[in-house]
Amino acid sequence: MSQQQPERPQEPINYGDIFSGKGELAEKTVAPKDVAMMQKAGNSVIGQTQKGGVDASMQFATSKNESSGLVGRERVSADSGVYIKETESPRKRVISEYFGKEIVGRYSQGDSFASDTDSTSEHCGGITIGEALEATALTAGKKPVEWSDAAAIQAAEVRATGRTSIMPGGVAAAAQSAATLNARATRDEDKTKLGAILANATAKLPADKPATRKDAEGVMGAEMRNDPNLTTHPAGVAASVAAAARLNQSHK
Repeated sequence: MSQQQPERPQEPINYGDIFSGKGELAEKTVAPKDVAMMQKAGNSVIGQTQKGGVDASMQFATSKNESSGLVGRERVSADSGVYIKETESPRKRVISEYFGKEIVGRYSQGDSFASDTDSTSEHCGGITIGEALEATALTAGKKPVEWSDAAAIQAAEVRATGRTSIMPGGVAAAAQSAATLNARATRDEDKTKLGAILANATAKLPADKPATRKDAEGVMGAEMRNDPNLTTHPAGVAASVAAAARLNQSHK
């Protein structure tokens, strides 16, 4: 009989867990209103959420904080304002993300999560793949399950459990079944949503592990290969696993 792992103390994810700054903001909890402000600023400048970037990490973090009852929906931590600065040069476009006067993210257009080094050990603790799947139920819970989602969930399950194939009755099997049925449905209201598949995902996995950069790359590749436009959803499975891996890496 398997032994239950002791639950980790519920502590909020702070900005210091996402970026390396040591100012006053680093001690503040990532809050829902902050994410909304950052997304609004990002959409006005670059037209989208940067996949696997600071704003994606913020979205993951606030979902974890809110689902754990550690932060209210109306809370604002970045009371000094949020803005994004764009700098053009002949060879590249640089995007800088600021909370007040403190920079929280900077990247060149075209940067990807894969550019970071993988310093997260699989045995060091941290946010697990299962928890990242559960966070997706909050960030993209109303999205109908598509083949790209099912592929990403399968990749995540395989990496979490260490198995070479999906488990009967598991989250990946449920996602594949939902994607098949959704492809035949004509109305969105008749389609199964990600929230229904990924809620309580950790309880449906016989084994789990902290998310690493390599896990994020594998899940992102699976989601992209099975998407008609070869892209990933900005708040989907790949984005959540990438955000979890970034947070785990920052704790190393």
